[in-house]
Amino acid sequence: MSEATNIHPIFNSLLSREKKQESLKQKGIVLWMTGLSGSGKSTLARALEFALHDLGYHTMLLDGDNLRTGINSNLGFSEEDRTENVRRSAEVSKLFVSSGLVTICSLISPTEEIRAQARDIIGEEDFYQVHIDAPFEVCAERDVKGLYKKALAGEIKNFTGLDSPFEIPADPFVRIPTHTQTLEESLKQLLDAVLPVIKLSNIK
Repeated sequence: MSEATNIHPIFNSLLSREKKQESLKQKGIVLWMTGLSGSGKSTLARALEFALHDLGYHTMLLDGDNLRTGINSNLGFSEEDRTENVRRSAEVSKLFVSSGLVTICSLISPTEEIRAQARDIIGEEDFYQVHIDAPFEVCAERDVKGLYKKALAGEIKNFTGLDSPFEIPADPFVRIPTHTQTLEESLKQLLDAVLPVIKLSNIK
């Protein structure tokens, strides 16, 4: 596909992010939540959004499955499609964070390379990686979507953690061990990490 030559961005003339953040009384960031299927990403992301709302913060939750029913509905699970899935999700996250929203993006995003791509798109200063840490065996026991049973029976190919790799993040913003603590404990750990970052005093 050739690049369009008749594109004229107007970013510099739009209402600034700083003014939007001042109006919202918060600093926009992207919390990029990565982990195996069944690790608790969606559950914790929803709990975090409700908790932040109760505290008066404005958020946007982008869940991998929801994104795949809409903007990413034409993508499969090949390496190329996974990369494109993350690219589109990161670009959407970038738009929301530029509006001053605390953007919670919950995707498996299994490799360091793919997560680095998301960080490069969003910007290192706005990208906060959260590893929802539960081992394959625990996620397989939970099997909340019935996917592990199918994958182990050979009915699903390129399943992350089985025949497609999941690379554990080397240095995340925070690592949440959902297999050793309750949802309430995990939410408190995440809130304790996030709240100091998004407070109005951190806006430059």
